[in-house]
Amino acid sequence: MKISGNSIRPGNVIEHQGHLWVAVKISHTQPGKGGAYLQVELKDIQRGTKLNERFRSSETVERVHLDERGYQYLFNSGDSYTFMDTETYDQITLEKDFLGDSTDFLQPDMMVTVCLHDEKPITIRLPDTLVMTVMEADPVVKGQTASSSFKPALLDNGHRVMVPPHIESGMKIVVNTLDSTYVEKAKE
Repeated sequence: MKISGNSIRPGNVIEHQGHLWVAVKISHTQPGKGGAYLQVELKDIQRGTKLNERFRSSETVERVHLDERGYQYLFNSGDSYTFMDTETYDQITLEKDFLGDSTDFLQPDMMVTVCLHDEKPITIRLPDTLVMTVMEADPVVKGQTASSSFKPALLDNGHRVMVPPHIESGMKIVVNTLDSTYVEKAKE
């Protein structure tokens, strides 16, 4: 399916230069001179190489149709992670290199979406947000204003995020899995 160059979103898979690429990051740019364009960081699905490309709204790109299926995360053994198709009960094993930073947020029995192209896994999508426990949080520094000050906190998965001053060790917070950022305090 052809889409406009400025319609690319993170996670979209496009065909470009004879390869399949997944859009990792996008940023809209409007220079003082000339037309606006979309700066897209692409990652080659087969080779793992990255490419920064500019797309104008007048350009079209081929968006690849992917088959999306629900999988349940079962376990990992070293750098291999095993998932089960929730409809057919078939299991697939994906390597840590393929999964990238997603492995930091995988939890037992978590439901994920695996995107397949010609029955081959291309990308994995975690839930947008997860509830995590704060293991360590720096104390609040007196004199900082509450509106703009954030402090570092260590989560139970080993990730560090910036949280508001009122968050303390042992609290549960909601974290955005796409960019590893604090969303809100979890409701009890």
